[in-house]
Amino acid sequence: MKILVAVKRVIDYNVRVRVRADGSGVETANVKFSMNPFDEIALEEAVRLKESGAATEVIAVSIGPVQAQETLRSALAMGADRAILIQTDEAVEPLAVAKLLAAVARRESVELAILGKQAIDDDANQTGQMLAALLDWPQGTFASKLSIENGHAIVTREIDGGLETIRLALPALITTDLRLNTPRYASLPNIMKAKKKPLEVLTQAELGVDITPRLVTLKVEEPPKRKAGVKVADAAQLFDKLKHEAKVI
Repeated sequence: MKILVAVKRVIDYNVRVRVRADGSGVETANVKFSMNPFDEIALEEAVRLKESGAATEVIAVSIGPVQAQETLRSALAMGADRAILIQTDEAVEPLAVAKLLAAVARRESVELAILGKQAIDDDANQTGQMLAALLDWPQGTFASKLSIENGHAIVTREIDGGLETIRLALPALITTDLRLNTPRYASLPNIMKAKKKPLEVLTQAELGVDITPRLVTLKVEEPPKRKAGVKVADAAQLFDKLKHEAKVI
């Protein structure tokens, strides 16, 4: 069984994001990038499935500029067998990402796709669901537990009322939640081995996919700064402020 794992290059979660002076987007110059944390979880789960004998190959796929090769090398160091970069310098929206991943999934004849439930840069939480629809595969989103049994994926997922366990016939798509696992750190020997693993570079034209944006970003601005709090003398003053200033009562 082949597993496709999508990994996205995003601004590192420890970096304070700054908006460009012209409001056209966020500042990316001289900023540290890393693999999307939810995608790390997806990759870890795929590698564990391979180590358990449930899968034969893990293919890491990324869409972005040439620098995304670094993210893919990290994925290879964590245990992916090979990597594919769909190279583009354009901003790619979730639907275009799903179309590109669908083209790769068909090309590679994968039986399982594992994605992080969302990326921390846009928090869209759309690509996995769109990919499942394009492939006409069953999907298990927000997975907190996953196992493969007799050609089916058994997924425990978090819902508003608690936990739900579903059984999906393969091929299928899974999106991962934080509680699924803890990603491993890549060891130095594996980092060295990753340099020799195959990394294929493709373009959207080779896959026959149109990634023309459907949305136009008019302006990006930081949220207003929160005002400092004040101390009140007693409950009566608190009630008065809630009623007349905050207008919540």
